[in-house]
Amino acid sequence: MNCSRCGSRNYTATKQDSAVRLELKKYCKTCDAHTMHKESI
Repeated sequence: MNCSRCGSRNYTATKQDSAVRLELKKYCKTCDAHTMHKESI
């Protein structure tokens, strides 16, 4: 999963059979804050 603020890849997620990408609020150690993370391709 990619941080929406800085773009770093912080988490892994299993691919779901959905056309919509998973988007969760997670902690980013680079930004030192909780930011939205989107599922990468």
